[in-house]
Amino acid sequence: MPIACIATRASFGVEAPAVTVEVHLSNGLPAFNLVGLPEASVKEAKERVRSALINAGFEFPMRRITVNLAPADLPKQGGRYDLPIAIGILAASKQIPLKSIEQHEFVGELALSGHVRYCQGLIPVIVEASKHNSTLVLPIDNREDAELVGFEKVCLATHLQSLAAYLHGQSQLPSIDLSLEWLSEEQSPQESCLSEVIGQYQAKQALEIAAAGNHNLLLLGPPGTGKTMLASRMMQLLPKLNYDEALEVAAIHSVAGNNIKPDRFYQRPFRSPHHTCSAVSLVGGGAQPKPGEISLAHRGVLFLDEVAEFPRKVLDCLREPMETGEVSISRAAAKLTFASRFQLIAAMNPSPCGDADNARASNEQIQRYLSKLSGPFLDRFDLTIDVPKLPIGALNSQNASAETTNTIARRVQNARECQLARSGVLNSELTGKQLKQDAKFSGDDLIFLEQSVHRLGLSVRSYHRIQRVARTIADLQQEECVSRAHISQALGYRAMDRLLASLSRQ
Repeated sequence: MPIACIATRASFGVEAPAVTVEVHLSNGLPAFNLVGLPEASVKEAKERVRSALINAGFEFPMRRITVNLAPADLPKQGGRYDLPIAIGILAASKQIPLKSIEQHEFVGELALSGHVRYCQGLIPVIVEASKHNSTLVLPIDNREDAELVGFEKVCLATHLQSLAAYLHGQSQLPSIDLSLEWLSEEQSPQESCLSEVIGQYQAKQALEIAAAGNHNLLLLGPPGTGKTMLASRMMQLLPKLNYDEALEVAAIHSVAGNNIKPDRFYQRPFRSPHHTCSAVSLVGGGAQPKPGEISLAHRGVLFLDEVAEFPRKVLDCLREPMETGEVSISRAAAKLTFASRFQLIAAMNPSPCGDADNARASNEQIQRYLSKLSGPFLDRFDLTIDVPKLPIGALNSQNASAETTNTIARRVQNARECQLARSGVLNSELTGKQLKQDAKFSGDDLIFLEQSVHRLGLSVRSYHRIQRVARTIADLQQEECVSRAHISQALGYRAMDRLLASLSRQ
């Protein structure tokens, strides 16, 4: 019977569901019908496949060709179905043996000459194929994706002719080199260091606490005090990703069309969108949903400079992902969920004229400016730090005693290892139950904290966040139990609350 079934995989967020390409040749007037919920880019495959087969020296069957992409209720888009459709036509017309395509999966776009072209978003495909132990045929330009995953049963195709020779058993296709080893790059001495930041010792300490516990941090201060400089050095304090985390990040970037080079595979992402970005670009979306900036910052840092200039509706879109660690995007075509467990670092001025002590802005103008950040959004920050102007003489003073980034990074690494050994998660992810069981607070200290939260007018969420920050401070000091001094220090990192309270009293 002139019918062939080819295995391939679709793109559905960071998932790669299996798709069967069924090709049937029947008698009748020559026609080429493509069914199975194909998008416009898939429908165009008919002309690409026809030209590719003819130019590669194969016979294009002058019969009625029906191609079904099953399951029919799954939307298909992109040129990744060109290669499996072409292989299905060759198998159905007996130009290649049917047995040769068993236990194989094919993904790739075809040029009119028959060459196999690069496809984006194939890391989820490679991961799923490795779970099912299938031999996967990919474009040779996707070699880096295959090397990131390290799946040995990958065949890299360059042209339909060489692929047909492989399926006939006449030759072999190249694969990845499993003997290659990645060399970790040492930090160069020219790299920016925290010791270069003049003064701002409290801000540096808050940055260390935020890095150790994966806490969200808001830097509040006049222009030119070093807020952006401090935030840009955050990445050097964070440890490298492990393999599973790095592969998770690479899959999200692959779906978004961004390639991660092998030498940057273990580096945490750092995303810094401009304040004119839309909610869709920040959270993700589109007719065919794609990950946004918060998903591209997964396992890394999302830095919002001049956060008060972002539209309030855009910032409020971050509230649910910051709590759940994922974002669900619902569209008519599909509902997709992308991971978005990021660390938020934000910087802003305390006044529309830059400085809250400047007489150019009245209290009403300052309050109107600060009201661009909603209360629930500010509640998501574990630490809000005042970054004041430097005193006179600080710019010309010697900064020899300042700690280097490497010294602080070692303390951060030790604190993180302590947290993972105690609870299995970092302190920012501790639940209320884990805080009671593992954080080791005394009853009197918790009463003191509750009274302080009530006196400051903070929420229950802030009550738990201050506990997490205090636990991180104790971990950095290698203390087993949290003392009242740690709680008092954590309460001191509430600069925004103090600013709002001072404005309401005036």
